Amino acid sequence: MSSPASELLVENLHETTSRLRSWMTGLMPQFAPTGSRPRGATPEQIAGILSELVRAGQWLRSLPENKDHALERELTEYRDTVEHLRELLPLIHSTLLEERARLELERARVESAAEWARRSRQTL
Repeated sequence: MSSPASELLVENLHETTSRLRSWMTGLMPQFAPTGSRPRGATPEQIAGILSELVRAGQWLRSLPENKDHALERELTEYRDTVEHLRELLPLIHSTLLEERARLELERARVESAAEWARRSRQTL
């Protein structure tokens, strides 16, 4: 028999797992072509994922010693989701590094154009 606290924990873990999967789908849709790379993560996506992980961490520190079947099932779902996130992190990291390199190249191009414009005005 499950206690009200256990039922609340099951519900909370279920909702957190769902939100984590939603954030992860935003990073890399499940139906994307095989081998496709994840999109660059937005600050909102990273904040959302971290918020869910912190929230779940608080609940996991207060797990009851005797876990019923529903709680075990939700813990397994949560663990599988976090492991999937862990697998995505290196891809997300490399995508962000590529985006940073692209932005730095674009910044250098804009700075070069601005310098050219400044020099052009000085010669007139």
